[in-house]
Order: sequence, then C-alpha cells, then structure tokens
Amino acid sequence: MAKQSIFGRISTLMKANINALLDSAEDPQKMLDQLVRDFSNSIAEAESAIAETIGNLRLLERDHQEDIQAAAEWGNKALAASRKADELRAVGNTVDADKFDNLAKIALQRQIGEENEARAIAPSIAAQNEVVGKLKDGLNGMKQRLEQLKSKRSELLARAKTAEAQNKVHDAIKSIDVMDPTSELGRFEDKVRRQEALAAGKEELAASSLDAQFESLEDIGQLTEVEARLAALKSGGTPQAAIDQ
Repeated sequence: MAKQSIFGRISTLMKANINALLDSAEDPQKMLDQLVRDFSNSIAEAESAIAETIGNLRLLERDHQEDIQAAAEWGNKALAASRKADELRAVGNTVDADKFDNLAKIALQRQIGEENEARAIAPSIAAQNEVVGKLKDGLNGMKQRLEQLKSKRSELLARAKTAEAQNKVHDAIKSIDVMDPTSELGRFEDKVRRQEALAAGKEELAASSLDAQFESLEDIGQLTEVEARLAALKSGGTPQAAIDQ
C-alpha cells in the first residue's frame, strides 16, 4: 500500500501542469518552492521504495537460480544412479541395480520439484522486473521535472530581481524628472526662474529710474538756458546772441 501511495504521488506530480499551477498561484515563487519540496520528498521516498523492490527482485532471482542449479544437480544424480544401475544389471546384480534405479527416481522427483519451483517464481520475477523498470523511468522523469522546476524557480527569481531593479531605476528617474513640476528639481527650477524674473524686474526698474534722472537733467538745462536768455534780454542783447556767445 505504501508503494502504491508513492507511485500514485509520482503519477500525480508527473501529470501536474506546472504553468497552470503558477498562473493560478497568488505567489508563484512560494508555489515553486513547495513543488520543489514535494518533488524532492517524493523522489527520496521513491528511491527507498525502488531500492526495496530491487532487493526483493534480486532475492527472487537468487532463489530462481538456486532452483535451476538444484534441478541440474538432481538431474546429474539421477543420471549417475541410472548408469550405476545399468552397470550392475549388466553383471547380473539386479537387486543392487533396482536400488540405484530407485535412487534415480528419487533424484528425478527432486529435479521435477526444483524445476516446478523455478517455473513458479519466473512470472514473479518478470512482473518485478517490469515494475522496477517503470519505477526507474518514473524516478528519472521526476528528477528531470525537479531540475526543470529548479531552473524555472531560478528564472523567476532572476526576473523578479530584474523587475525590482527596473522599478527602482524608474522611480529614481521619475524623482528627478525635469519635466515633472511636482519633483524637487522642478520646484527648484521654478524658484530660480522667479529669482531671475525678480532680478530682471529690478534691473528694469533701475534702468527706468536712470532715464528719469537724465530727463530731469535735461529739464534743468532747459531752465538754465531760459534764465540766460532772459538775462540777455534785460541787458539789451538778443536771445540768439546769448546762444552764440
């Protein structure tokens, strides 16, 4: 029953659709880890069961070989007894000849018995050989699936790490995105632009104030000229003359 349970588990695991299990799993990595554990445990149990089955098979084969050897030995004894009986009968010793013929018959009976035992064990040996062959194939298949699972798990872990790294890079790039007005760099750029605008405004204001000063100087110059011309008029001169002077 234990072997049947192990064989059934092997069959179930071998038929499992790994991709479907991963697709339906909430955490594929945990699912793969569990499958690796299940396969590893089942492989260990299967190896133990197969070793026991092989051991029983070798015992049967040894018994079968011993039966065949015993049958051959009894056959040789029967032949030797029969020849001895023939020799004794040839010289007229029928009493001892009959005794050796009886020994030959006993040996032949033992030979038949050993042959029957060997013949009876043969189907069990054939069946056990078939079982062992299937078990070995199943075990090799499980080991291959286990390697596939381990490879799949390594691939999945590598992909997960790559995705994590890509997300970190993306987040880092996003945090310094100059086109993102909500980023620190965007806010700093906006502050610099405001400062530049303020400086430009002050410069413009300073320039307009300077223009006003020059305009006031021109007004003063005009007033001075007016006074000069008035003075010239009072002295009997002409405004034009004052200008020429």
